[in-house]
Order: sequence, then C-alpha cells, then structure tokens
Amino acid sequence: MKDANWSAPEADVLDSARELLDGPERGVLATIIAVDGSAYRRPGAKMVVREDGEGIGHITAGCLEDEVGRLAEEVLEAGEPRVERYDLRPDTDDDVWGLGVGCNGLVTILLEPLDESYRAVVDAVDEGRNVGVVTVVDAEEDESAVGARGYYHPEDESFDLDRAFPGDVAERVRPAVADLASRGRADSFEIEGYTVFVDGIATPDDLVVVGTGNDVGPVVELGARAGFRVTVAGFRGSNATPERFPEADEVVSTSPARIREKLDLHGDTYVVVATHNFVDDRIAVDELLASPVPYVGLLGPRERFEEMLEEFETEERTFTEDELDRLYTPVGLDLGGGAPYQIALSIVAEVLAVSNDRRPEHLKEREGPIHERIELASDD
Repeated sequence: MKDANWSAPEADVLDSARELLDGPERGVLATIIAVDGSAYRRPGAKMVVREDGEGIGHITAGCLEDEVGRLAEEVLEAGEPRVERYDLRPDTDDDVWGLGVGCNGLVTILLEPLDESYRAVVDAVDEGRNVGVVTVVDAEEDESAVGARGYYHPEDESFDLDRAFPGDVAERVRPAVADLASRGRADSFEIEGYTVFVDGIATPDDLVVVGTGNDVGPVVELGARAGFRVTVAGFRGSNATPERFPEADEVVSTSPARIREKLDLHGDTYVVVATHNFVDDRIAVDELLASPVPYVGLLGPRERFEEMLEEFETEERTFTEDELDRLYTPVGLDLGGGAPYQIALSIVAEVLAVSNDRRPEHLKEREGPIHERIELASDD
C-alpha cells in the first residue's frame, strides 16, 4: 500500500467506496467493530481494498493491513462478509500479531464485499448528511439475522431496516445510534443475544482559512489531512485560486464584509483568520463573531488584538463574554515551534481540541481511558 493511501482521511476512504460502487471493479470494506484493550485505531476505522489488491485507509499502524488485503481476496471469492479477531497483545501465545506497533488489545474486524447495501452510506456522505449504520455481526439463536443492516437518518430520526433486522434490537440501540451518528463515532453492543455494530458517520467539520498568504498553505494541507473539509477564503481575488491551494476542497473570493453571505457558517465550522491586513482582519472577526461558528482563530500577537479592541471601542462595538470565548488569539497551542509547519500544526491541533471538546493536555496526565464508551440503558 502506498504511504499516502495508508494515511488517507476517512472522507477519501468513503470516496473510494463510492467509486467502486459506481464502477466495474469490485472491492472489500474492512472496518474495526470492537477493541478490547488498547489499539492504534478505534471502532469505526475503515480500509477499502480494491480487487487489484490496492488499499486505501488503515486499521492498524501497519501490522494487519497486508493480512486484510489477503483476506479481501477470500471475501470477494465467497461473496459473503466475515468477522476476524486478532490478538495484538505482545505477550500473546501466538506471537504473529503481537508486534509491538502501538497495539495492546484484541481487535475485531468486519470484512464485507462492497455492494448496494452500502449505497445509503455513500449517498448520505455525498449529500452532506450524517448517517448511522447498524449491522448485526453475531446472533446466538438467529443466524439469519447476521449481516442484517439498518440505517438511521438523524434529520427525521427514521430507521430503515432490512427485513431480517430484529426491530426490538433496533429500538434498544436507537439512542446510541443517534449519539454516535452526530459525533462520527462507532461502537459494538450486546443486546438480547445479538452483537450489533453501530457505525456513526458524520460529515466532516468545516475549516475555513481566511487569507491567501504563504503561511495559509501548511494550515490547509494539515487541516485536510486531519479530516476537515477545508475552504480558503481570499479577499479581492488575487491569489484565491484552486491551483494555489490544491489541498482545499473549495477556494472562494469575497470581501471581509460579505464573508457571512459567501460562506455557509454553522456550528461545525472553525475559522482561522490570517490575512495579515489589520483592517481586513478586524472586519472579518466582527462578521464571524456574528455567526454561530464556535471558533475564530486570529493570527498575530496579543498586542495587535488589543489595538484592534481599541479600534472597536471607538466605534462603540463591545464584545460579549460568549464572543470572547469563541475568539482565540494568538491562535494555536503553545508547542514551542516557529517554522511554518510547526505553526500550522499548533493551529490545527487547537482546532481539533475545540471541535472534540477537549482541553489539551499530555495523555500521560489523563486519568481513565482516552476514548469514552457509550452504555445502553438497561431494561429495568
């Protein structure tokens, strides 16, 4: 597998799945459905393997990708999904998988031929809609239900279920599906003798970078690799071209006063302002804080923003506590770097922390598990 394919964001993996559904070539989708202990990736991590053996995406740090490629051939030949479990602990009796590559747990993987049953997922992604995918992966007494699938649509809270999908199980898992679909997370649940995998697929958050200077490129590149849908907004159109920012999903030209008219700014939009023009920055910040975006990062030293506040005061413009909470300046986390990509990394890392509702800290200082787990309500 090419290195660029291994590190592809999930949006690219799902694009690959759509291409396979639309074309003549076959392929297999491999998804982590459960992790017992620690592992490099969590439930919901995906990898697509084409019929020619080329893969995109990853499910481990490298220890299982070749094995998945081999199994994909068998899955295509059989035409049926299968579940495989791997013990990646270093002290396992079977030392094949305990390779010391960042994994220390049991990883369960669902491999399935890509067919029209996955069409609802790629259609939702193309249309910018969240979707919850619920799959029965094991059943103690009802083997006919294994492989049955349902789709949860958050916009109207509806469930589309295969005929073989047990309806009572779907209702039990509904609250978890709604939560996971909204956050793009996944988990497996044991319900009344069934093992159900819930895969919440959320549309990527938007990262808008305002400005077209040389320092914008690294932010765009790292933002795209981190899984954001990236838009570059330039003023007066001089450098606002797709050729200048090939990693961006969209490049637009507007003016500071019209930025809310030109862009779809919502609660999952994160904006970095980097025009290096004092007047443009001031107008853009004022417009952005009038929108529902939860994060406005302003490039520049603290003294520059204090000067900006003085200008606002002369116009009798004051900021509410909520507005100041959403404004991050100087932008970025204190990582100590000063090179372009180091600065860009600190900015994108801060955006990730805000979008994931995390307070940046060393993981060694974090108590409890890194990843939260959802518990279903009991019948009591």
